[in-house]
Amino acid sequence: MHEPKPNSVGSGQSNRALIYVVDDEPMLLELAPVILEPRGYRIETYGDPESALQAFKAADPPPALIITDFAMHEMTGMELMEACRQVRPGQKVLLVSGTVGPDIFGVADDKPDRFLGKPYQSKQLIEMVESLLAN
Repeated sequence: MHEPKPNSVGSGQSNRALIYVVDDEPMLLELAPVILEPRGYRIETYGDPESALQAFKAADPPPALIITDFAMHEMTGMELMEACRQVRPGQKVLLVSGTVGPDIFGVADDKPDRFLGKPYQSKQLIEMVESLLAN
């Protein structure tokens, strides 16, 4: 999966925030829009961090939030976050992982805005996204 898969929402909701979801697990890329689009968010999914980074660099306007897995083949979610924040400081990032805990970024200079452990419930993801985008 190297191309973005935009998932559009119904008319009247297109003014809602754009969210990038980056994960190398296809099932999670399919699940995120199912959870978030009914809330009015516009979702673009990326199966690898490099394609997400290229889209991010070209995006105008940028996504309001990047939801990224920590453990991916080409680069980690932390590396993706750092690369995106070099382009746009202050980019909001939600790091998700089923292999590490929030202690993974404990000593890092640059930290994600929030961390969510896998597996998570739909309600947890919605609440975290809404909280991040309300600030």
